[in-house]
Amino acid sequence: MKLASHLPFLRNARPMSREKADTLLLLFACSLVLMPHLPQAPAWVTASCILLLAWRCWLTFRGNRMPPRWLLMPVSALAMCGVYATFKTLIGRDAGVTMLLLLLALKLLEMHAKRDLFVVIFLSFFLMLTNLFNSQSIGTALLMVITVIMMQTAQLSFQYTGMVPPLFQRLKLSASIVALAVPLTLVMFILFPRIQGPLWGMPGEGQSGRTGLSETMTPGNFANLVQSDDVAFRVKFYDPVPAPKHLYWRAIVLGKYDGRTWKRRQNARPTDTPQFQLRHQPVRYQVTLEPNSKRWLMLLETPGAPPKIEGMSTTLNLELEPSTDQPITNRIRYDAQSYIGARVFPDMSAEQLQQWLELPYGFDSATISFARQLRRSTTDDIQRINAVLRYFRDESFRYTLHPPALGRNVTDEFLFATRAGFCEHYSSAFVVLMRAMGIPARVINGYQGGEINPVDGFMTLRQSDAHAWAEVWLPGQGWLRVDPTSAVAPERVERGMSVAMPRTMLGGLLTVDLNGNSWLATLRYRWDAVANGWNQWVLNYTPEKQKSFIKSLGFDEVDWRTLSILLAIVGTIVLAVIALPLLANRQKSDPTRALYLRFCQLMANKGCGRADHEGPRDYRMRIEREASSLPPEKKSAAARFLAFYEAVQYGTVSDFSRSANIARLKSLLAECR
Repeated sequence: MKLASHLPFLRNARPMSREKADTLLLLFACSLVLMPHLPQAPAWVTASCILLLAWRCWLTFRGNRMPPRWLLMPVSALAMCGVYATFKTLIGRDAGVTMLLLLLALKLLEMHAKRDLFVVIFLSFFLMLTNLFNSQSIGTALLMVITVIMMQTAQLSFQYTGMVPPLFQRLKLSASIVALAVPLTLVMFILFPRIQGPLWGMPGEGQSGRTGLSETMTPGNFANLVQSDDVAFRVKFYDPVPAPKHLYWRAIVLGKYDGRTWKRRQNARPTDTPQFQLRHQPVRYQVTLEPNSKRWLMLLETPGAPPKIEGMSTTLNLELEPSTDQPITNRIRYDAQSYIGARVFPDMSAEQLQQWLELPYGFDSATISFARQLRRSTTDDIQRINAVLRYFRDESFRYTLHPPALGRNVTDEFLFATRAGFCEHYSSAFVVLMRAMGIPARVINGYQGGEINPVDGFMTLRQSDAHAWAEVWLPGQGWLRVDPTSAVAPERVERGMSVAMPRTMLGGLLTVDLNGNSWLATLRYRWDAVANGWNQWVLNYTPEKQKSFIKSLGFDEVDWRTLSILLAIVGTIVLAVIALPLLANRQKSDPTRALYLRFCQLMANKGCGRADHEGPRDYRMRIEREASSLPPEKKSAAARFLAFYEAVQYGTVSDFSRSANIARLKSLLAECR
């Protein structure tokens, strides 16, 4: 039984017209162009684009006329006013891209001629390039390739004048056209002279919307950071990977406390040289740091020297804070080495240590009393440190991302009331107790741990690995790391954040295992390896890498002249390899048919054009019967041309001498002029 007999709307349904089908295909391609931009666009822009696109689809399905210009003009003006009100300018990257989004959506409602179609297509191609302002990931690249193929298919669909091939064949043709451009694209990527810095960036545009460590720490501000799965940096070790308990990636030292918030001290001079007592061989590694709009570098403690980065000035101050002279707005890579277990500043004066003992007056009286009690019950600093860690371990403290809110006396409430917190709660409380007992101490912000990808061997640290710990100073030993969080949640240090706080979905009903040997973990490792390879070899293909690659081919001097010559030579060879087979296999034109088309054009210019349904015989009979605008001799020549063409084309004249037939047709065509 046929389905249409039960569904009346299917019985009355008609095949979609070609114009509707082509328009809907174009609208789908345009939606792929708009889609990556909408999450970053202002909410009103996203809603406007969706509504305008839906309006255009509704008009296409219904077959209604386009809205009049008197309606579109105020809407366009209102949209531009909205852009200005949002960005306070019409110039700049964000404002410009937003205007292009709205213009594309509005232009779809004003397509009246083929030139409007080309405006939409060219605007879409340009808007696709702006995707790279927001993301240069491999996923974005794949989406752009799919969008180009769809847009190319829509453009081809409007070009057919007769029978239109099925959609699959048009997609296949578009994909083959894109594939033909791949070899030359690779050549240009490898050999085109590169510039320093990101290609798809603009000065001052990378300062917002990034996730990273802050120069201040207030209990609770790490909770949002560690819920992000974004990659912070990747590490490739040249030496054996240190044990998890040594994987502390140092960034920011916080020593100034106002009772609630920890801040950096500004008295460290970058030109001063830290004092080390090295005890082991250095660990050598390479860091690929993601853009974060901060100045801090990530180094495994204890770094021996600041890393060297092309185009940047780097420093390592007395607090061993590695930094650059400019915000990191694009991915950078640098080599470094660290001395695990080194003694840092084993000898310091009382004046130098005083700044690490300061506590604000009038805060946390219960904590101060507790610290004095611990000091009286112990005999040395090591016992006092262990007493605090034992207190964290033995009492009912909890490790949680969602601790209760704290009031004015943050440390008092945490130690004796809530006893629930995250790493910044424990490190802050620990440092306050140390200082109250007369032990110099400070808070360190950075990252802890890391996950080795078994596919490519890189260690990945995500924003979820952000961590805060403490350092205490002991005579003769210098600054020593103490992680009070490990007393409460040792699995956080030994196995990572994902084990200490498993990921959940559906409001906590489902726990997701992204570690170990699960198929999700395997899939994640493989995808991370692909993304890392994309970052290392495509996005991080710097001028230095390009010069190194060209030198490996045997060229001593690599400058823009050498690269330009190589690009011209290799590009020409690649074009020849692609084009020559296509030219050899192209369909050769029929000279007889070409002469006939020239004749038809000549007659059309004289007012006797051929109808689409007419063959040579019907066309000749109509000219002889109706072509009053032609002189008799021209009418006779036209009739003889068509009669001879019919005989040649359809086999009544021998094709023994093809050149003679063509010469005869040319002679008759000349008589018709």
